[in-house]
Parts: sequence; structure tokens; C-alpha cells
Amino acid sequence: MGRRQVVRHLVLVQAFGGSNPSAPELITGCPFDKNQRAFLLITIRRNMLYKTDYISPLGKLMLASDGKNLLGAWFENQKYFCDPVNEEMIENDNLQIFKDAKNWLDRYFADEKPDISELALSPCGNDFRQAVWKILCEIPYGEVTTYGEIAKEIARQRGISKMSAQAVGGAVGHNPVSIIIPCHRVVGTNGNLTGYAGGIDTKIKLLEHEKVDMSKFFYRQN
Repeated sequence: MGRRQVVRHLVLVQAFGGSNPSAPELITGCPFDKNQRAFLLITIRRNMLYKTDYISPLGKLMLASDGKNLLGAWFENQKYFCDPVNEEMIENDNLQIFKDAKNWLDRYFADEKPDISELALSPCGNDFRQAVWKILCEIPYGEVTTYGEIAKEIARQRGISKMSAQAVGGAVGHNPVSIIIPCHRVVGTNGNLTGYAGGIDTKIKLLEHEKVDMSKFFYRQN
């Protein structure tokens, strides 16, 4: 039986195998030889996603990983929760990337300034969103930039005369890795704090935590 048939069986296992598609009884019960079962198990594990919770001073976050990289960090009930990770995830508190991410967040909330490069990040998004998120990662701790400035930088990178700040706002709002990819450091050109997927109160608290002078900002709800 070829690998295409093995992968086809993988789809069936994932469809009917319940919450743990890598359960040993499902693998050992497959009508394949030893090598094919090993390939099937490796393929399943490569396609598995994991989650864990982190309790921050601002509320619970759910972290997601593919086993090696951090895919997301969402505040509970935030806008775009788990977007774009739609697959079922398995609870696993012992992944090294989760330990690293929790340590990073612990240090952040302890007034340290951990570097984003310490973590293996792999947020899922199209080329435009990835370009915006990369710029977010370059905003220094305790500083802010505007949607307009990011739009100008994207336009410069693409060799075009203008880029929509509104389009940039959409990409910023869909950032799947809250706090670590610091979308909370983006404000409106006129000083309006604008929205935040985790809630405007959370955005304000994160900026205050970073000792940003909040006197020049305001929030006007649309």
C-alpha cells in the first residue's frame, strides 16, 4: 500500500478518531505494515496542534503551537479568537515552546524587556499580514507608532506610492500573537487609541505597563 493510501487513511482516522487521533489502538489497528504505521504516526503528529493556558495579570490567554513554533496567543473571548487556527487542538502543557512563551510573558509582566527573537513564532497569514506583523515586531518596548506610518513603510517596501492605513488596521487587528507581537503599540495618527482585539481596556493597561505617556492619547468609540 502506497503513501497516498496511508495519508487517505490518516484523513479517516482524524475524521473518526475522536479527540486523540494518534491513539495507539487506532495506529496498531491499521491494516498496514510496521513501516507504514510508523509513517502514519509521524504524519499525524506533524499535523497535530496543541494548546495551553497562561494566566496573565490581565486575564487568561490561550497559547497555540504546532509542536515547535508558537502559532497564537489570544485573550479569552477576544475578537478573532483562535483565528486563523481552526483545527482541533490537544491540551499539552509540557511543550518547550509553551514553557519558553510562558517564561517570556512572566518576564514581560515583571517589567523586563524580553526580546521577540527569543521565541520561535509562526503566525499564519498572507504575505501582506506577515509584512505588517514583521513591522509590529520592530516597535520598541514603551513606544508607539501609527497605522499611517506602517502603511507608508509597506508602500515603501512594495515600491508603490500609497498603501491603505485601513488595510493595515485589518492586518494589525488580526495579529494572532497578542502581547508578544505588540499590536497594542499601534495608535491612530490623531492620537486615538482605536480598537484592540483584546479590548481597549487591555490595550491601555499594556501601554501603561510599558510606561507610555497616556496623556496624549484618547479613545473615541465609533
